Amino acid sequence: MSWSWRYEGADGEPIEASELPTPEFPTQADAESWLGENWRDLRDSGVEQVTLLNGDVIVYGPMGLRPQS
Repeated sequence: MSWSWRYEGADGEPIEASELPTPEFPTQADAESWLGENWRDLRDSGVEQVTLLNGDVIVYGPMGLRPQS
């Protein structure tokens, strides 16, 4: 199985935009490292939260990309 991030709007609905990167990763650690380096760009592109998937199985999330107030 491969690891990936599902991008979501503030309402929790998936965002499927062709301009957003959709990489798949061999490990959870690789996926989390990638998000750590790219979350600001995703947020600036309209992604409000993400969910980590292993294949089609939700591992955790949603996790917001905005700072807690």
